[in-house]
Amino acid sequence: MTLDEILPDLRRQSADVRHAETGLWAASMLRERISAGQLAPGAKLSEEPLCEVLGVSRNTLREAFATLARERVVTRIPNRGVFVTRPTADDIREIYRVRRFLEPAALAWSIEPKTDALHAAIARARVARRAGSVPGMASANQDFHAAIVALTGSERLTQQMTQVLAEMRLVFHSMEDDPLFHAPYIDDNAVILDTFEAGERAAAAALLVDYLHGAEQQLLAAHARA
Repeated sequence: MTLDEILPDLRRQSADVRHAETGLWAASMLRERISAGQLAPGAKLSEEPLCEVLGVSRNTLREAFATLARERVVTRIPNRGVFVTRPTADDIREIYRVRRFLEPAALAWSIEPKTDALHAAIARARVARRAGSVPGMASANQDFHAAIVALTGSERLTQQMTQVLAEMRLVFHSMEDDPLFHAPYIDDNAVILDTFEAGERAAAAALLVDYLHGAEQQLLAAHARA
């Protein structure tokens, strides 16, 4: 999608919303669209239409851009504007380095063993796989891994994972036309969940480490070919 295509949705969502921390709120609105795959790498984020639909000033929007730039999901190019980031190979390596610290530890040390959200994400992924929907599989996969970190019960870790997954969606953009990329990971997710629910937390964490390593190598290979 382009920025123009998501503006009506942003307008509807922000119509009756006012926040004390408006800059953070504006950043979260844009981050959500990036995490959902609605803004592709390289998309320009023009100030005037965004200010108008979000109901914020240019200074507030620039605060939001600064927040997202620190999270590496947007890039400011002097004299050209703000663009959704195009991840590099080094970005992919760093994202997966962070994920290998966050996710396996969440499985090994979680304090909230409720797994309904994990089961729901796998169910959505299977529906998307049957429909041949790559965006649907990608979104459900994102939800599964967000739910793993949510097992920690930590708001800070959950927020960090939200930022990481926004970057991940930009990485996944290179695989949008390949339905075979996401499909095998759905069954891998199910095995990890079964292992976790069986009480074998260390084994589930080890499976997830291998999973993340394989995904990283696959994405780096795809990036090299692009």
